[in-house]
Amino acid sequence: MSKVWFVTGSSRGLGRAFVEAALARGDRVAATARNAASLDDLVTEYGVTEYGDAVLPLAMDVTDKDAVFASVDRTKEHFGRLDVVVNNAGHAQIGAVEELTEQQLRDQLEANLFGAVWVVQAALPHLREQGSGHIFQLSSAAGLLAMPLGGAYHASKWALEGLNEALALEVADFGIKVTIIEPGGYATRGGKNPDPLNNGFLADPNPAYDDLRKRLAGAMGNQPAGDPAAAAQVLLELADADNPPLRVLFGQGFQPMLEKVYADRLRNWKDTEDLARRAQG
Repeated sequence: MSKVWFVTGSSRGLGRAFVEAALARGDRVAATARNAASLDDLVTEYGVTEYGDAVLPLAMDVTDKDAVFASVDRTKEHFGRLDVVVNNAGHAQIGAVEELTEQQLRDQLEANLFGAVWVVQAALPHLREQGSGHIFQLSSAAGLLAMPLGGAYHASKWALEGLNEALALEVADFGIKVTIIEPGGYATRGGKNPDPLNNGFLADPNPAYDDLRKRLAGAMGNQPAGDPAAAAQVLLELADADNPPLRVLFGQGFQPMLEKVYADRLRNWKDTEDLARRAQG
């Protein structure tokens, strides 16, 4: 049976790859972007299916709560149901914590965290009524570890990790599934640039961190870039799974680093066990 998708951030990158893969196999998609004109080619290429219009292009900024709710409602009215929700929209604010302005941090959380919350809150009444549905949250390898100059981005992605883990427990009894996707680097912006912290908005640099910037740029250049089309095929597989995992890494470039990070955390808690015991009183 054809699935109905609601995908944010559909104009380019992974979001565009997800939309194209779903349409190519005969699913129907409400594709959102801040500029709906960027979706015109999707309508031209995929046209209509036996189920009617295959693509519903929607102009929507995830930071506009009212627009998000209206877009989700329109999707349900247009297609008659809603099966898969992909929270993909967002950006990366780059800068040392000392360099960030208050507005930059607020903008980062508005787009990456609050925007995702608005989509979930808008979709859940429809999914609960159906007794089914699958919510995909695009997090990042940066939601599992922390690197210099990514404090704002990490804050948003770490928050999404906890929020969606709680969400999964809250909605399981309604027949709704939640999967957190944690991509490494993908070649999504005109070249193989695998740095997940190198394609966003930049804070005004403080010269005190120039050496750190140079070292980080060299280290991140060694990470392999993934193919968005391959990621999209795996997402389709997960959307069809009866028992999908809560979390999935997309790409293996960060696997060794993550294994070390988690081993270091466990060792840290073990090494400080006496302090923990004494702190309890």
